[in-house]
Amino acid sequence: MNPVADLLGRVAGVALRLALGLAAAVFLVSLLLASVLAVAGMSLWALLTGRRPAPLVVFGRMRERSRQYSQGVWRAGPAAPGAAPRGEVVDVDAREVDEPRRPQP
Repeated sequence: MNPVADLLGRVAGVALRLALGLAAAVFLVSLLLASVLAVAGMSLWALLTGRRPAPLVVFGRMRERSRQYSQGVWRAGPAAPGAAPRGEVVDVDAREVDEPRRPQP
Protein backbone atom coordinates (compact mmCIF):
# COMPACT_ATOMS: atom_id res chain seq x y z
CA MET A 1 0.00 0.00 0.00
CA ASN A 2 0.86 3.62 0.15
CA PRO A 3 3.33 4.59 2.92
CA VAL A 4 1.26 7.68 3.72
CA ALA A 5 -1.88 5.57 4.21
CA ASP A 6 0.05 3.16 6.48
CA LEU A 7 1.32 6.06 8.55
CA LEU A 8 -2.17 7.54 8.86
CA GLY A 9 -3.56 4.11 9.86
CA ARG A 10 -0.93 3.72 12.58
CA VAL A 11 -1.52 7.24 13.86
CA ALA A 12 -5.26 6.62 13.96
CA GLY A 13 -4.71 3.32 15.81
CA VAL A 14 -2.47 4.97 18.40
CA ALA A 15 -4.95 7.83 18.82
CA LEU A 16 -7.80 5.35 19.31
CA ARG A 17 -5.80 3.39 21.90
CA LEU A 18 -4.95 6.59 23.76
CA ALA A 19 -8.58 7.73 23.72
CA LEU A 20 -9.81 4.36 25.04
CA GLY A 21 -7.08 4.30 27.70
CA LEU A 22 -8.00 7.81 28.78
CA ALA A 23 -11.69 6.86 28.92
CA ALA A 24 -10.87 3.81 31.07
CA ALA A 25 -8.73 5.93 33.41
CA VAL A 26 -11.51 8.51 33.78
CA PHE A 27 -14.00 5.73 34.51
CA LEU A 28 -11.78 4.16 37.17
CA VAL A 29 -11.04 7.49 38.84
CA SER A 30 -14.73 8.42 38.89
CA LEU A 31 -15.60 4.99 40.35
CA LEU A 32 -12.98 5.44 43.06
CA LEU A 33 -14.24 8.95 43.81
CA ALA A 34 -17.85 7.74 43.99
CA SER A 35 -16.93 4.95 46.42
CA VAL A 36 -14.95 7.36 48.63
CA LEU A 37 -17.88 9.79 48.66
CA ALA A 38 -20.31 6.96 49.50
CA VAL A 39 -18.18 5.77 52.43
CA ALA A 40 -17.72 9.34 53.68
CA GLY A 41 -21.45 10.03 53.36
CA MET A 42 -22.44 6.86 55.21
CA SER A 43 -19.88 7.57 57.93
CA LEU A 44 -21.14 11.13 58.34
CA TRP A 45 -24.75 9.92 58.48
CA ALA A 46 -23.84 7.29 61.07
CA LEU A 47 -22.10 9.88 63.21
CA LEU A 48 -25.07 12.25 62.96
CA THR A 49 -27.50 9.53 64.00
CA GLY A 50 -25.26 8.43 66.89
CA ARG A 51 -24.14 5.08 65.54
CA ARG A 52 -20.66 3.84 64.81
CA PRO A 53 -19.64 4.30 61.17
CA ALA A 54 -20.22 1.18 59.10
CA PRO A 55 -16.61 0.76 57.92
CA LEU A 56 -15.43 0.74 61.54
CA VAL A 57 -18.01 -1.89 62.44
CA VAL A 58 -17.03 -4.10 59.50
CA PHE A 59 -13.30 -3.85 60.15
CA GLY A 60 -13.89 -4.40 63.88
CA ARG A 61 -15.76 -7.62 63.12
CA MET A 62 -13.00 -8.78 60.79
CA ARG A 63 -10.39 -8.04 63.45
CA GLU A 64 -12.38 -9.96 66.07
CA ARG A 65 -12.81 -12.95 63.77
CA SER A 66 -9.10 -13.04 63.00
CA ARG A 67 -8.38 -13.04 66.75
CA GLN A 68 -10.82 -15.92 67.22
CA TYR A 69 -9.20 -17.96 64.45
CA SER A 70 -5.73 -17.33 65.83
CA GLN A 71 -6.87 -18.53 69.27
CA GLY A 72 -8.51 -21.68 67.92
CA VAL A 73 -12.19 -21.21 67.18
CA TRP A 74 -12.90 -24.93 66.88
CA ARG A 75 -12.22 -25.77 70.51
CA ALA A 76 -14.92 -27.35 72.67
CA GLY A 77 -16.93 -25.09 74.93
CA PRO A 78 -19.57 -22.39 74.75
CA ALA A 79 -19.99 -20.55 71.45
CA ALA A 80 -19.57 -17.10 72.99
CA PRO A 81 -18.20 -15.84 76.28
CA GLY A 82 -20.95 -16.03 78.89
CA ALA A 83 -23.17 -18.24 76.73
CA ALA A 84 -24.72 -21.36 78.19
CA PRO A 85 -23.20 -24.67 77.07
CA ARG A 86 -25.05 -26.49 74.37
CA GLY A 87 -27.57 -29.09 75.56
CA GLU A 88 -27.95 -32.60 74.33
CA VAL A 89 -29.95 -33.48 71.27
CA VAL A 90 -33.48 -34.60 72.15
CA ASP A 91 -35.60 -36.64 69.79
CA VAL A 92 -39.27 -35.82 69.56
CA ASP A 93 -42.17 -38.18 69.08
CA ALA A 94 -43.59 -38.04 65.58
CA ARG A 95 -47.31 -37.83 65.09
CA GLU A 96 -49.39 -37.99 61.97
CA VAL A 97 -51.20 -34.86 60.86
CA ASP A 98 -54.52 -35.20 59.01
CA GLU A 99 -54.88 -33.30 55.78
CA PRO A 100 -57.34 -30.41 56.03
CA ARG A 101 -60.66 -30.96 54.31
CA ARG A 102 -61.24 -28.94 51.22
CA PRO A 103 -64.71 -27.68 50.36
CA GLN A 104 -66.33 -29.42 47.43
CA PRO A 105 -66.99 -27.16 44.41
